[in-house]
Amino acid sequence: MKDKLKIDIVSDVVCPWCTIGYKRLEKAISELGIENEVDITWQPFELNPNMPKEGQNVHDHIEEKYGSTLEQQKHSQQIMTEAGAELGFTFDYFDDMRMVNTFQAHILLEYAKDSGKQTALKMQLTKAFFSDRKDVSDREVLKQALQDVGLNAEEGLALLDNEEAQKNIREKEQYWKNMGVNSVPTIVFNRKSAVTGAQPVNVFKQVLNEVLKVSNS
Repeated sequence: MKDKLKIDIVSDVVCPWCTIGYKRLEKAISELGIENEVDITWQPFELNPNMPKEGQNVHDHIEEKYGSTLEQQKHSQQIMTEAGAELGFTFDYFDDMRMVNTFQAHILLEYAKDSGKQTALKMQLTKAFFSDRKDVSDREVLKQALQDVGLNAEEGLALLDNEEAQKNIREKEQYWKNMGVNSVPTIVFNRKSAVTGAQPVNVFKQVLNEVLKVSNS
């Protein structure tokens, strides 16, 4: 039996282009009919590792971090909303939206890996943040997300204060930074080649075909 194509997706829960990128990748995989030939693992990256507990208004945050005016932000949000809609995902931007700390979400995504529910939880958390106006740093929201995908909420939440679990995420984040990942999504194939950004579906199909050809030869 041939090995599956290992795909690492380095991303953050509150990164809109990560969601669009994954949805396009998913569509490419589906259109090529290779669902059973790939193995996806989500890797942690915090867009805002120093984000305080109370979070920050999304407009203020983006202006501060990227220098974008409100008008530019609204235009960008419109583009993302349309791209999401094409892929069956709802981006519901609103004026009081807050960027939040995602470190705990990454601990839970690592926890979900062993049960094969990592992608399900990732999508649940992303939906909670972008579609349902929920704070994904709030433990009640995290608990609900775990329950929604059929994971043991008590077991998962217990890891949030576990030093070993915290250290594991920090080390993984550092590993990908050391590998040169400084923007997300970064999608890595067999730990050999990578694509950054939310590429169009046909680009993902082309890359997948090339990588599969190499790994099967």
